[in-house]
Amino acid sequence: MRDEEREPEEAEEAEEPEPRPPAPAVPQRRISWQKLTFLPAFVIAVLLATWLWFEQAELDPLSENALAEGRVTEALWQHIQLTAISTFFVLIIAIPTGILLTRPTLRKATPVALALANTGQATPAIGLLALLVIWLGIGRRSALIGIIIYAILPVLSNTIAGLKANEPALLEAARGIGMSPLGVLTRVELPLAVPLILAGVRTALVLNVGTATLAVFGGGGGLGVLITTGITSQRMPVLMLGSILTVSLALLVDWLASLAELLLRPRGLEVGT
Repeated sequence: MRDEEREPEEAEEAEEPEPRPPAPAVPQRRISWQKLTFLPAFVIAVLLATWLWFEQAELDPLSENALAEGRVTEALWQHIQLTAISTFFVLIIAIPTGILLTRPTLRKATPVALALANTGQATPAIGLLALLVIWLGIGRRSALIGIIIYAILPVLSNTIAGLKANEPALLEAARGIGMSPLGVLTRVELPLAVPLILAGVRTALVLNVGTATLAVFGGGGGLGVLITTGITSQRMPVLMLGSILTVSLALLVDWLASLAELLLRPRGLEVGT
């Protein structure tokens, strides 16, 4: 009888389905089609509407002279150059400095460096540019140095914050498996800090686009030429065109930086999100 009772129990146990392994997570696309198309389409629509308005608008000779002979294209190209060059120098100054300030030997200097960077951004941009013009003279160099000083803080502070936010247990584990200090930095610390660093770079880019409009007061050119011409001569079409181009450039730069932020984010940080 006991054997007969055991047989049904064993049969029931055999009929129980084995637990299925969890289905592999379907990788999500980092960039959606809305992210790729919405903002560029909006900017193109604004620029197209502006161009159509200028095509049918009756401009006086002073406005026509301010916008003629490729001056708008030249001002836009100068503005792009100012933004790109200043951002390049911000990156090669702020990121290495942020890395050095998180090393044990220079960690005590972090408050001083952040205080100096805060001073650079707290100073009104036009006042900083005026001081640089007095010191270095009128020219693009003064404008570039002013833009760089003004935009260092976001990248520097985010680099320091991103490296300090790393989990100490992960760094200790990396050292425990025999990685050198340089290997820990390049293969563990920096990849984990990438999201915060890129957020700082994105902020600096947009700051540079806006600050570059003041380069005209230091002889640096850019779209600020159109804006100041429109203000001083009271020509609203010239002022509108300079302002619309500046805003459109800032939006496009921010869009490109957001795409880079998504693409350069390490895959490992997306697990579970």
